[in-house]
Amino acid sequence: MRGLAALLVLATHAAFATGKLSHGYVGAVYARLEVGVAIFFVLSGYLLFRPWVRAAATDLSMPSVRQYARRRIRRIMPGYLITVVAVFVAFSFYSAGPNPGQSWAGLLRYVTLTQIYTDNYLITYLHTGLSQTWSLAVEVSFYAVLPLLAYLLLTVHCRGRWQPTRLLAGLAVIAGVSPLWLVVVTTTDWLPNSAGMWLPAHLVWFAGGMMLATLQSMEVRCPAALAIPSAAILYLVVCTPIAGAITMGPVRLWETIAKNLLYAGIGTLVVAPLVLGGGGWFERVLGSRPMVWLGDISYEIFLLHVPVMALTFGVILDWPLFTGSLPGLVGLTLAVTIPLAYMLRRLTEPRRNINRQGSSGSEWQRPIPPEHVPFVPTPVVVGSSAPH
Repeated sequence: MRGLAALLVLATHAAFATGKLSHGYVGAVYARLEVGVAIFFVLSGYLLFRPWVRAAATDLSMPSVRQYARRRIRRIMPGYLITVVAVFVAFSFYSAGPNPGQSWAGLLRYVTLTQIYTDNYLITYLHTGLSQTWSLAVEVSFYAVLPLLAYLLLTVHCRGRWQPTRLLAGLAVIAGVSPLWLVVVTTTDWLPNSAGMWLPAHLVWFAGGMMLATLQSMEVRCPAALAIPSAAILYLVVCTPIAGAITMGPVRLWETIAKNLLYAGIGTLVVAPLVLGGGGWFERVLGSRPMVWLGDISYEIFLLHVPVMALTFGVILDWPLFTGSLPGLVGLTLAVTIPLAYMLRRLTEPRRNINRQGSSGSEWQRPIPPEHVPFVPTPVVVGSSAPH
């Protein structure tokens, strides 16, 4: 699923660069491929909340927050820091126009994943080669608050007992934070105008995955024959003006909320049959060796595809912006990105540790499983319909 989401995001970026988003309804279909971000956030909510749900359902001790934090940092930061440094060095020699993030202050912001916590992000810290990392800043903020959310939901709200129906109700309340947050951001000046990119605006996507973890413990099933067509219908709907225009310009509040909730529905529906059973043909396709391999390097593809595409477009192909071949740009970007992503993954993956068992020998420990890390196409800026 991560491999598929990575391809969706790369494709929407290529469609933007080659000017395909202006092609009517087909352009909207390309633009809404950014739903890949919702899929990644749903996966994060499911994968990371699942250990807490399992512990509550089986009356075991809750996961170690220290170990959880260590694994998250170990999985995310090495590849990210290498990419940030490499991009800042590369863009010291290459420029295709204004790049406000290319500064010492910008470097500090990106290294600390605080680039989105400012007013007028697009003209202060947006970096041409790292625009996709706004979603990583959101992801890391979710990592930080998840243990607290788990405590409030399972210990306080559910009173320390396994009450899945009550837990689902609590998750519905958390999901409701997103539309309320968008109302506040849009109708008041209490927050920076980039607050529409922060975690509260996307909690509904993470909550979708957390609900799936709960439903899995309740042994609920969801057949792909029902979920995937439903997701496809929602996708066709979100490509209509109900989710706002995709060109630069103002977007009405209800359109922003509609897109936010429709993305949540699509992301949750496509993940549901994979984790609740009944995946059928969908699970077999995504479980094929090429897709699993692609999923294993999906985080590295997320990190590298934007700078690779920018350099490919401006240096190798030398195309003017909003021109050129979409299949050509996608193919060339993949041809460069995938080998680099593979090398970055091998360079930064956790090494296997030897655990000595007394004097009789040792055993190999499995490496830390690479729970998904999202990546997203581009920031969703409240008040503007620009997808990039």
